[in-house]
Amino acid sequence: MPESSAGAAVVGRNQADAGASAPDSPVRQPVGLDLARGPGEVPPPAPGDPPALWTVDAARHAATAALAAPTVLDDEERRRAAGFRRDRDRATYVVAHVALRVLLGAQLGLAPHRVTLVREACPLCREAHGRPAVAGGRPHFSLSHSDRLVLLAFAADPVGADAEEVPSARTAAEIAGALHPREAAELGGLPAAERPSACARIWARKEAYLKGIGTGLARDPSLDHLGAAPGPVEVAGWRVVDVAVPPGFAAAVASPSGKPPTGRKGA
Repeated sequence: MPESSAGAAVVGRNQADAGASAPDSPVRQPVGLDLARGPGEVPPPAPGDPPALWTVDAARHAATAALAAPTVLDDEERRRAAGFRRDRDRATYVVAHVALRVLLGAQLGLAPHRVTLVREACPLCREAHGRPAVAGGRPHFSLSHSDRLVLLAFAADPVGADAEEVPSARTAAEIAGALHPREAAELGGLPAAERPSACARIWARKEAYLKGIGTGLARDPSLDHLGAAPGPVEVAGWRVVDVAVPPGFAAAVASPSGKPPTGRKGA
């Protein structure tokens, strides 16, 4: 979804009093990461555990990440960072990837710069441009950022996470044309003032799911119905749950439901 500026602050919390909620909770609670202090001990996720979620305020931690980047990021990450035209976008990318390496290193018992990242095969064409992964396969992770909000998810099984800034009314109307027909109808049935927030919620759920299955937006986003109604969504063997983030944003995380897919996707 297109990004625009926002002033919402991402409120960090100590690991001791926040974390992924119980599997049946309708909203997952992330942990705020302080890059200057580090995450402390972070056990790797165990099979069956809900995804472990973290947020980072990119504006707050930009200076810390910039100092770490030359020695923490790999050549490809530094190349991609240099490709951003806007300083703010570059800073957010650097914060997100430094945070990713810090958290993966804590779980793997490695220094952040020693974490090796690879690309899995795309499930659509089998070329090596699919979901990013750790060499060796675990933990699985997913990374998203929108304006200053960075969201990271870690799990023993494939996982997808996405964060979206609430769009303008005009952008929400444009995005509606790319949604599943039922989602477009749901948006159209809401009061005009509620449509941007609902649109962000739908799109965050959609991208989380598409990241989880490994296709990303290479799969037509109009094929799958994620909806905007409250509560977890079950789709084709996956469970998509909203994530608690500051006002002005929507976020979601997707993980395998443990149930075999039934019917066709998007039904």
